[in-house]
Amino acid sequence: MPLTPLDIHNKEFTRGFRGYDEDEVNEFLDQVIKDYEIVIRQKKELEREVSQLNERLGHFNDIETTLNKSILVAQETAEDVKNSANKESKLIIKEAEKNADRIINEALEKSRRINIEVEDMKKQAKVFKTRLRMLVEAQIDMIDNDDWDHLFDTELDDEKEVERKMEEEYSSQT
Repeated sequence: MPLTPLDIHNKEFTRGFRGYDEDEVNEFLDQVIKDYEIVIRQKKELEREVSQLNERLGHFNDIETTLNKSILVAQETAEDVKNSANKESKLIIKEAEKNADRIINEALEKSRRINIEVEDMKKQAKVFKTRLRMLVEAQIDMIDNDDWDHLFDTELDDEKEVERKMEEEYSSQT
């Protein structure tokens, strides 16, 4: 156990023949006591500083641990966000591909229907053209037919008859 300044102060030496000068020894012991008290105070001060520094070190170690955990959580979160974004982008691409396929299929179906309608219209136009040709040919045949000549003659007779009747009516009025 270390000596205390009080131990040094209370220390008594036995006196021997031709021993040391008592005043010199006491003076030296007083100086040792003062120096020893200073050393003890410095030791206590340093112990207090070490304690404070250890507390601060503990605090900084806690902060470091917390920061490391936060960094790990941030990295995991970033990785999760990245993975989620990748999954979402793949889903969006698949959905876009499905929509593109659907649009293409609808366009092809519409194109087929239009082609069928065009073919139907072509057939109808051919039928119409054929019927029109037949109608026009029938009309031309009617025009070329000799029955028209008889109609012209009959008409003239009818005109003469109408004129004669008109004259008679005029004469009867006058």
